[in-house]
Order: sequence, then C-alpha cells, then structure tokens
Amino acid sequence: MAIDKRDWIFIVVIIAVFGTFFAISGEEKTVHVPDNEIHAPFPDMVASMGKKETEVFCRECHDTEEMPLSEEHPPPFRCLFCHKFNE
Repeated sequence: MAIDKRDWIFIVVIIAVFGTFFAISGEEKTVHVPDNEIHAPFPDMVASMGKKETEVFCRECHDTEEMPLSEEHPPPFRCLFCHKFNE
C-alpha cells in the first residue's frame, strides 16, 4: 500500500498541530499553594471534602484588604483548579 499525496498532506497537518501545541505549552507559571502553617490543613481538607468545598476557605483570607488578589487575577471561584500543592 503506497502513501499518496493526500496521506502526506494529512501527516503534515497532524505534525503541524502537535508541533503548535508543543511550542505553546511552555513552563508552568501558576504559583503553587504555599507550604506553610496557614495552608497546612488544605491538602487534608481537599482529600476529605473535595476541591470545590475547600476553595471556600481561600476567600476568607484572599478576599480581604490584607491579601487582595492582583488586578490580572481571574475570578476567584476555582482557586485549586490553577494553584496546585507542592509535592
């Protein structure tokens, strides 16, 4: 079975798509959840309650004037979707 022109075009398109995804997939830039005394209970809370239920507690500190979110921060309702725990 020979590979004809249509097959080569398909192969090139697939390589271009994967190449584009690889090129834009750079290094992870999201800040991890700090490994400190304040955040220490959170991994256990996630294990027992789940991410969505635990994220409610993030807003107790991070929606205040002492620790406001930056201007560029997306809406603060899915904290643990982006911010991961250190392993």
